[in-house]
Amino acid sequence: MTYRVIFSPEAQEQLVALYSYVAEAASPAIAAQFTGAIVDHCESLSIIPHRGTMRDDIRPGLRITNYRRRTMIAFDIDADTVSIIGVFYGGQDYETILRDEADDSAGHS
Repeated sequence: MTYRVIFSPEAQEQLVALYSYVAEAASPAIAAQFTGAIVDHCESLSIIPHRGTMRDDIRPGLRITNYRRRTMIAFDIDADTVSIIGVFYGGQDYETILRDEADDSAGHS
């Protein structure tokens, strides 16, 4: 079975911010290559989605995987879709960010 991979608006914004950061620090070509490789890595979850580490302690169903040890990818899986929740680069505190988002959405249901 092949899963559909979708990116949350937050994950899309994080990729754009990461592109801008790398383009400024290195070059637009390197930024495009790097963010493209992250997107490809995320899309590879369509074939083997149950990778990464389960982090139910942060929010139910959450999985975390990484790309080249510096980029953490937060996602969850349902019947036929892998949802990329966030893309966190370097030392970003993804645990606090994801916990806060889960608390916010729980409060608004």
